[in-house]
Amino acid sequence: MALLSKEEIGQNTEKLDGWKYSNNQIEKIYELKDFKSALGFINQIGEEAEKMDHHPDIFLYSYNKVKITLSTHSEGGVTGNDFKLAEIIENLA
Repeated sequence: MALLSKEEIGQNTEKLDGWKYSNNQIEKIYELKDFKSALGFINQIGEEAEKMDHHPDIFLYSYNKVKITLSTHSEGGVTGNDFKLAEIIENLA
């Protein structure tokens, strides 16, 4: 999948609530109810990522906060696959 231009990335991040482009990736922080909810959310993301064979970086911190960062490592930046997975993650939240 081809890298997106900064303009394309900007247009796509505008469509997703709370996602931003930084350091050649898109990212968002989710705040869940508690630790168990955060772990459940991470597991749901993992299931969807496996289906796509497209894996985000996931950080759990402060017991209930989950930071997701997406980029296509093989392409060296952001592609359409990153936005597809971001949309799926939005639907899980």
